[in-house]
Amino acid sequence: MRNHLRTFMLLAALTALFVGVGYMIGGAGGMAIALALAVAMNAFSYWNSDKIVLRMYGAREVDPTTADPLLRNYVSDVHALADRAALPRPKVYVIETDQPNAFATGRDPDHAAVAATVGLLRMLDRREVRGVMAHELAHVKNRDTLTMTITATIAGAISALANFALFFGGRDRPGGIVGTIALMILAPMAAALVQMAISRGREYEADRIGAEISGDPEALASALEKIERFARGGYANAHAERNPATAHMFIINPLAGRGGDNLFSTHPATQNRVKALLQLIGRDAPGRRAVERGRSGTAVPVTAPARRGPWE
Repeated sequence: MRNHLRTFMLLAALTALFVGVGYMIGGAGGMAIALALAVAMNAFSYWNSDKIVLRMYGAREVDPTTADPLLRNYVSDVHALADRAALPRPKVYVIETDQPNAFATGRDPDHAAVAATVGLLRMLDRREVRGVMAHELAHVKNRDTLTMTITATIAGAISALANFALFFGGRDRPGGIVGTIALMILAPMAAALVQMAISRGREYEADRIGAEISGDPEALASALEKIERFARGGYANAHAERNPATAHMFIINPLAGRGGDNLFSTHPATQNRVKALLQLIGRDAPGRRAVERGRSGTAVPVTAPARRGPWE
């Protein structure tokens, strides 16, 4: 219920901003057109969110019959994690890029898809890949995939509408050219701030739920550290650079040189996420054994309560 309310509030705020920009550009007629466009975009993106994003990144579907053993293990682990989380098994995709990253998309758990890059599958060990994919399934479980896609769609539309403001008679509107320029700057910024604030909170929550699904918070923490080091090493994701409005969908910001826990970041700082995950296994409590390891190397959280992370 709380997640549905959050989605409604976010959509209402972004739609109101979109309508307001339309009104300032074209008056009552512009507002009506903007509202109609917002409704149409919401409906279209709701039903086609997975297809839009997967096509944008050139993702290729893989299944248990795939010849490559690395990809077979990847598909098998995603299916096992979905079963453990009591979720329908999502479609599984791979993206041909060296930058290690992953995302989930789809309008609901019955129409979900997860994707990982070839770089991620090659760089991480199998336990770490499971930790990452459990995080992505947490987005599916929380229905965050719908929020991510729709916010990217509307935020991108607001930016496009603002960028075209000068072509709709800037001198005839209140504020003239100065007001038009301010609109072009402030409208996309306001949309981005709403989008980024909800994105950071969602990442913390997906880390927590993902750690519950995998039973291995330490694996996700290790994976995040490795991905962060590699991503900051200058390995660009060309598709993400061309479509920055979708950056918040990934487990680590795919845009070159972007990071940190601030107003203009789509993701929390990695060190903060790692700290929160380690707190789940009691790593912050001195003198206490944090995890027990079986032969499989899977970490199991201790039964003693751990201090809560920043999602609380």
